[in-house]
Amino acid sequence: MCSHCGCRANTVIARYSAEHDDIVNAMGVLRRAASAGDRAGTGASARALAGLLDPHTASEERSLFAELRLDAEFPDHVDGLCAEHREIDAALARVADGDLAAVGTLEHILRRHIDKEENGLFPAAVIALDGAAWERVVSAAS
Repeated sequence: MCSHCGCRANTVIARYSAEHDDIVNAMGVLRRAASAGDRAGTGASARALAGLLDPHTASEERSLFAELRLDAEFPDHVDGLCAEHREIDAALARVADGDLAAVGTLEHILRRHIDKEENGLFPAAVIALDGAAWERVVSAAS
């Protein structure tokens, strides 16, 4: 995860980054269960990962992403990230339904997505949004 630009000094970005860390760790648990052929463990891990992802993506979309859509520079990028949220959900659903071969695809999509947020969107948001915008983000993120 990003640690060089200082964007984690922003409380919302710090929260989303910490959630990314938890999501990546949960993905590792899922991958290990699937690699061992542990279907029950994979199912439980998929549910645990969904339990982290669902509130995280909902909060991002109703707060930070919604605010960034108001800036002419960001709508296409935000739309792409929202589409990736749906793609991650679909891949996770395949894994939860027992498709252990989909774990590699899920992990690739998830890590690529997090990298885009951590090393692109979050630093850009800290620069682009002003104090009033961040107040709206904080309010909507809760």
